[in-house]
Amino acid sequence: MPGTRVVLLGTSKYADDRLPPIPVVAQCLDDLRRVLTDPDTGLVGPDDCTVVLDEPSMPTLGRRLAQGMAGADDLLVVYYVGHGIVGRRHDLYLGMPDSDPEDPTFGSLPYVSLRDRVLDSDAKTKIVVLDCCYSGRAMGEPMADPVTAVLGQLDIDGTYLLTSAQRDQVALVLPGEPHTAFTGRLLRVLEEGIPGGGEYLTIDDVYRRLSTVMSGGGLPRPQKRGTFTADRFRIALNRAHQVATEESLDQRFVAAVHRARATGYQHVLDDLRALLTAQRQLLGEHHVKCLRTRQHIALAEGASGNPAEALRLLDALLDHQISLGARDDEETLDTRQFIAVTLMALGRQAEALRVIRTLLPDRRRVLGPDHEGTARAQHVLARITAMCGETAEAVALLRELDSRLATEGLTAERVRQDLDLLTTTGVPDGR
Repeated sequence: MPGTRVVLLGTSKYADDRLPPIPVVAQCLDDLRRVLTDPDTGLVGPDDCTVVLDEPSMPTLGRRLAQGMAGADDLLVVYYVGHGIVGRRHDLYLGMPDSDPEDPTFGSLPYVSLRDRVLDSDAKTKIVVLDCCYSGRAMGEPMADPVTAVLGQLDIDGTYLLTSAQRDQVALVLPGEPHTAFTGRLLRVLEEGIPGGGEYLTIDDVYRRLSTVMSGGGLPRPQKRGTFTADRFRIALNRAHQVATEESLDQRFVAAVHRARATGYQHVLDDLRALLTAQRQLLGEHHVKCLRTRQHIALAEGASGNPAEALRLLDALLDHQISLGARDDEETLDTRQFIAVTLMALGRQAEALRVIRTLLPDRRRVLGPDHEGTARAQHVLARITAMCGETAEAVALLRELDSRLATEGLTAERVRQDLDLLTTTGVPDGR
């Protein structure tokens, strides 16, 4: 969008032990940048989105903020994620790497300084989003809630302030989530859209959706202050409103899987969730393509460090596939294999071994002994038996498999690597 600039600012590491690190900040910035610069639905091009992470120098920070805001004459969006620190006069400071939580005057970014830079912009509409926790608990003493005071600090025509309103008794990051609670749900709204909404989302649409989702999940309700017509400014296309075709959804799936294989499944979890929402609306939840996407969502959960959630999703998917009469479909067999691998990741070796032992005969019966899927299942069985201490059986399985893999390929290469390791060290590698 011409005349639009986005500045994403965050601090994940702090020198003072009383301000705990927030490792997910980098992921928040990366994913927001990806969504806001999406070539089809984003707000700006990559060159108009500035990301500032863990900047230790306050003068350098000021210059980078000024450079990022330069050229905004239509819309300016500024976002901060990190620790919010409340000064003695209840004024807000944004945590920087050298912030002192007891004396934030030096080493922190005063919110009033950021506000003044925003208000000096020529942009007709200015949107500020603050995802801050108030670190009273980390300092070991209670602290007054500054949300109301903060909202009053930005009150000028054409400006909109959205704050996560985190209080010191609420965790900034929920266990197992790759983003802060607020930003994760903001990303979901931007990526999935709002069903039943218009073609575009206004910033106030986003606020109302976040308010419903967060309060419904027992999280603090976001706060907002909009002046003049800023609340009606279009911030994004409503992805839930887009007219999707089966072909376009297939293309999104292929793109997500390609990206997952290149960078890791954990990076496409939100993309796959948004895709599943669109597929269910167009195809129905029982369609094989919805089931396939659910399978990949489970893989992404596992890759994100949530094997228990991955197993729950896979068990539910398997029940659904069987209920549809797809017991012998190749993707159902894949689900069973993923369950075995996930059980191993959870340390449940005996259960994993039972699952894969019953799967391999079914693979052979349905697909044939020389099918790639059958070879993969036998390879997984060999690896699991080796990890369970059954080295002789694992070697026998690998040797038999190696003799049948006439062509070169990834499975053949890994089989031979594991066979070499088992016959020399007795232990497979950690892949």
